[in-house]
Amino acid sequence: MAKLGTEKKPAVVRVQNEERFVEVASIFEKHGWHYIVGLEPDKTEDITDLEKLLNPPKPVVSEKKVGRNDPCTCGSGKKYKKCCGR
Repeated sequence: MAKLGTEKKPAVVRVQNEERFVEVASIFEKHGWHYIVGLEPDKTEDITDLEKLLNPPKPVVSEKKVGRNDPCTCGSGKKYKKCCGR
């Protein structure tokens, strides 16, 4: 799957007036992203693709799983399998 903002998958946004069109287009140009801007005054503005590019989702970091032979997380000093892992 192509990355958003590339030639194969340009960002698609919709604005209501020419002033906003120029503003949004300049943001795309500044970052070197490929885009399609629709000027549609009768529809609501939709810049979700631009927001995704400006604020990419952060990867979720999961907690390390406790192994059976690791020290128990309760602080007893015993191995997890002999303490809370039962």
